[in-house]
Amino acid sequence: MTTESKTAVKELTIRGVIIGGIITLIFTAANVYLGLKVGLTFATSIPAAVISMAILRYFKDHTVQENNIVQTIASAAGTLSAIIFVLPGLIMVGWWTGFPYWTTAALCALGGILGVTYSIPLRRALVTGSDLAFPEGVAAAEVLKVGDTHEGAADNRRGLRVIIWGAISSAFFSLLTNLKIALSSVTTAFKVGAGGTMVGTSLSLALIGIGHLVGLGVGIAMICGMVISYGVLLPYFSSGQLGSGDIAEGVQGIFASDVRFVGAGTIAIAAIWTFLKIIAPIIRGMRESLAASRRRKAGVNVPAQERDLSLGWVVGITLALMIPIGMLLWLFLKGTPLEHHTGGLIFLSILFILALGLAVASVCGYMAGLIGSSNSPVSGVGILVAILTALVIKAAVPAGSDPKTLVAYTLFTAAIVFGIATISNDNLQDLKTGQLVNSTPWKQQVALIIGVIFGSLIIPPVLHLMNNAFGFQGAPGAGKNALAAPQASLIAELTKGVFGGDIDWSRLGLGALIGVAIILIDEILKHTTSRYSLPPIAVGMGMYLPITLTILIPIGATCGVLFNRWAKTRKNPEAASRMGTLLATGLIVGESLWGVVYAAIVGTTGSEEPLAIVPDSWSGVSSLVGLAIFVALAAWGYRRAKQQAEA
Repeated sequence: MTTESKTAVKELTIRGVIIGGIITLIFTAANVYLGLKVGLTFATSIPAAVISMAILRYFKDHTVQENNIVQTIASAAGTLSAIIFVLPGLIMVGWWTGFPYWTTAALCALGGILGVTYSIPLRRALVTGSDLAFPEGVAAAEVLKVGDTHEGAADNRRGLRVIIWGAISSAFFSLLTNLKIALSSVTTAFKVGAGGTMVGTSLSLALIGIGHLVGLGVGIAMICGMVISYGVLLPYFSSGQLGSGDIAEGVQGIFASDVRFVGAGTIAIAAIWTFLKIIAPIIRGMRESLAASRRRKAGVNVPAQERDLSLGWVVGITLALMIPIGMLLWLFLKGTPLEHHTGGLIFLSILFILALGLAVASVCGYMAGLIGSSNSPVSGVGILVAILTALVIKAAVPAGSDPKTLVAYTLFTAAIVFGIATISNDNLQDLKTGQLVNSTPWKQQVALIIGVIFGSLIIPPVLHLMNNAFGFQGAPGAGKNALAAPQASLIAELTKGVFGGDIDWSRLGLGALIGVAIILIDEILKHTTSRYSLPPIAVGMGMYLPITLTILIPIGATCGVLFNRWAKTRKNPEAASRMGTLLATGLIVGESLWGVVYAAIVGTTGSEEPLAIVPDSWSGVSSLVGLAIFVALAAWGYRRAKQQAEA
């Protein structure tokens, strides 16, 4: 009997796959609806972990690793639902009238599986070989470890209490915001010279938790980006443009149409720089993977925690997937005005997907490690992918080609790359969780592929249902209750802008110049000091994301620094510090779980605000009430964490 079989634990099991599949169907459907309705999706890994533990605890032989497989499957599928940020564009431009099941399912599956294969060699570079925070991956691991009923230590019981208190707090506050008793954000717009800007914050305890986990360095970088956007760019671009209308509405419109694209340009140049910097670790990771495979073939016992799917399998699957992708693209072009360019376009598209896929996976994985999957601006990556895809295709076809077909083909191709982006943005979080709970990487990677397949099966019918019931704003024949699908609408308009020649490149170019300046500052800081840096992607995200999402992350990071400083004065500093981590985890868990419940309520009732009991006219009072309760709950949570640390 081998050492591996003696020490094997239940991990990738049939019951785990079934439970993960059922959770997947529910969470993915909820995410698709919520994303089309309001442009937001929720992270599914932590809710899935909690539900998995609640079910598997009735099996005596369950393990932490088996629970991790369940949340991995559900997480991959829930994340894949972000494909809705691109696909509805095909309805909006009038190319599709519905979502053909097998075409849509195949597109989701192929892009998602590529996201898995591209993220496998990144595990050693970004998860085990870097100091990235991966906040949601750490949070999920803490939930799994503390919730493991096989470990009854007093520390775990206290830690579980902290998680529960944090979860109840954030879920309770989210409920108050849905009731409209407390507002979910506090903002105000004001004049700055001839222009204007705004300040404000969302009231999200989950963002406090994210900030606690990612640290002060990332928080400060995001503040710098926010100051650039809201302190400089927004007043400049809005100068003389606000008129006599509502200042807040005018400022928000200019942020969306101008400032955000500057932020996208900064993210783009920072992403390129980041990719260039992590090429060496990626190559090193591939070499280590090959070396581990050779050692296993030679009979050397490699620790289970270091066993990825072999690089041969990864490369083979990736290249094999190009065949069905080519067939999908051929079927898409068949019978269109571009049919006589089919061979060249398909060849170019496949090369483009292969080349851009690794870059996109690397950058999205890095961003997820930096601030978490939920807050990572994947829609910004989608914008850049769509523009780049359109430029490549535009350069490859003769002038005067049918623009509608070009736009549709671009969106279809970009959707495959976007599938890679969404999955890699989440997969490395899952692999970080696996690392922390001693899972076997290759089993988790198989689970990721299973999750992608489950998600691909449920996304098309939900999309079709939403299209038939509501339609999408901007699509032919859309009614007054049409779903906004804001990201898909924006990406479709930008793609048309590339082929129509009316896209404003100056905004993206300005962002790129700002990105170069930030990169230089970051390199100078790193070479002259050992303590300070200015992560360029974090600055770009601070520029791109709305101020309401940005400002709470550094506040949460400051809370984390102060708590850890206090923890260092205790008898057991490591255990005391862990209570802060568990509180942050609970804050993320509670809001995530309530997000699932609320999505179900919205979907069942068909109302955007089904729980609202307070009229909009009370918004001033609700703002004050919300701010007071928010601060009180956050302070109470940290106080309870300190009490448990000293218990």
